[in-house]
Amino acid sequence: MLSPDVLETPIASANDIEADRARLRAFIEAHPRLFVLTGAGCSTDSGIPDYRDTNGGWKRPQPVTYQAFMGEKSTRQRYWARSLVGWRRFGRALPNATHHALARLEQQGRVTTLLTQNVDGLHQAAGQRSVIDLHGRLDEVRCMGCDVRLSRHVFQEALVELNPAWATLDAGDAPDGDADLEGRDFSGFNVPACPKCSGILKPDVVFFGENVPRDRVDAAVTSLNEADAMLVVGSSLMVFSGYRFAAAAAREGKPIAAVNMGRTRADPLLSLKIEHPCAEVLSFVS
Repeated sequence: MLSPDVLETPIASANDIEADRARLRAFIEAHPRLFVLTGAGCSTDSGIPDYRDTNGGWKRPQPVTYQAFMGEKSTRQRYWARSLVGWRRFGRALPNATHHALARLEQQGRVTTLLTQNVDGLHQAAGQRSVIDLHGRLDEVRCMGCDVRLSRHVFQEALVELNPAWATLDAGDAPDGDADLEGRDFSGFNVPACPKCSGILKPDVVFFGENVPRDRVDAAVTSLNEADAMLVVGSSLMVFSGYRFAAAAAREGKPIAAVNMGRTRADPLLSLKIEHPCAEVLSFVS
C-alpha cells in the first residue's frame, strides 16, 4: 500500500490506468470512512447524458430555471413535452458498473454516506443504502401548491392521455430525462394540473435558481464531519451546491480524491486526481 505522503501528492498527469487504480485503492485503504459525492459521470454508462465537457463548460443550453418554470406557462409546456419523450428511456435506465462498485464499497463498510447530485435513483437501485439525493429525484412529481406527490410513472400516463400525438415522437436523449425536440411548437401541449388543488406540478428536483432543502445540506455536512476523507466520482463540481462540500472538506484538512474526466472546480483542493472513466478505475472493487 502507498504511504500517506505519496497519497497526498497531486497526480493530475498520471496516464497509466493500472497505476491510477493502485493509487485510488491505496487512498481508499488509507481512509476507511469515505464521504462520497457523485455526479453525472456516474450515469453516462447507463445511457443518461451529462451536462458538461472536459473543461467544465456546458455542452448544450443551460437547463430551465425555477423562475422560468414557475412563471411561464410556455416554459412548463416545453419542459413537460420534452420530458414526455425523454422519460421513456430515462425511466428504464439501469445501474452500471460504477453504481455497483460504490454499493460494494458501502457493503465493505468503507462509505459512511453517498451524496449524489444525480436525480435518477440509480445508486439506490444498485443497493446503496445511505444515500442523500442532494437535488431530489425525478421519479416523483410534486404540487407546488398543496405539496401532494405523484409517481412520475403515473404522471407520464396523464401526459400521454392528454397529448397522444406526442407519445409517438422520438428524439435524442438529453440529461435528466430531457429530449432534444428543437424547432417544435409546444403551444398546444396540455400540462395536467394537480388533481387535488389544480396547482402547478413540478418534478421533485432542485432546478437552477432554486435552493437545496436545508435538511439535506445539514445531513450531508454531518456525514462529512464524520468521515476521514472525501471521494468525488463523476462530477466537475462546477455547481456550488456540490462544490461547497469539497471546500468544507478542505477547510477541515480532509483529503479529497476525484475520479472525473476533465477539470473540476475543486482541482486546487485535491489530494488525488484521476482522469479515466469511473467504471474502469473502480473495477478493482469486488
